[in-house]
Amino acid sequence: MRNLLIFITKYNAFFLFIIFEVSALLIYIKYNSFQKATFINSSTSVTGNLYARISEFKRENARLRNQLKSSLYADTLNKHQVVDTVYKQQYEYIVGRVINNSTNRANNYITINKGSKQGIAKGMGVICNSGLVGKVVLVSDHFSVIQSLLHKDSQFSAMLATNKEIGYIQWGDELNPHKGLLRDVSNNAVPKVGERVVTSGYSLFPEGIPIGTISSLKTKSGGVSLNMDVALAVDFTKLQYVYVVDNKFATEQAGLEAQQKKDE
Repeated sequence: MRNLLIFITKYNAFFLFIIFEVSALLIYIKYNSFQKATFINSSTSVTGNLYARISEFKRENARLRNQLKSSLYADTLNKHQVVDTVYKQQYEYIVGRVINNSTNRANNYITINKGSKQGIAKGMGVICNSGLVGKVVLVSDHFSVIQSLLHKDSQFSAMLATNKEIGYIQWGDELNPHKGLLRDVSNNAVPKVGERVVTSGYSLFPEGIPIGTISSLKTKSGGVSLNMDVALAVDFTKLQYVYVVDNKFATEQAGLEAQQKKDE
């Protein structure tokens, strides 16, 4: 602190000059309509270019996600061999910008600026760079509404990253936007605080999408399964961009499973 004061004292004339220059510039712009308009136009242009670069960066991220091995389906002639494997695209990602979001209600939703015209459909999963976000529940031509993980009816298949024990993730009873609840994990599991929780691959998402980390362990539920608190990986209060997950095989799988239930 002493060195800082010495520095400021030594160069106080320079700092005063900068302050006076900035003040004069602001006054000049404020009280001259032509200069004010020019300044606003320039600012708008810079901001527009910045947003354009961000959007391009997000689109590039989506393209790279589409190339990840976890987005591909291995169509093999021999399931015990990796030789002569042909990889088919199973998951594709559509980037969207968040234009409305809530986190302080019992049922929270997110609106994005992409819809059916961009290939989004009801029931698709949604993630962001940090992890799992929710699922699409309403779609128009140019917009989509996402049911956030922070919703009393949201639950998704999840697993412990270490031993692959399966459970499901839902929002915690405390309605804390940073905390979830991992339920119905086999009591054969030996979970640890700090262990990662990820998607299982059984639902709308590829396997291994981050959900969070175990923050505390619960008592056994009926002596058969375990519940545990999860510190969520996604900060829902700061969401700006998301990726809608298009599972190319979802319709085929759903149809087959529906037929199986019908035949029971």
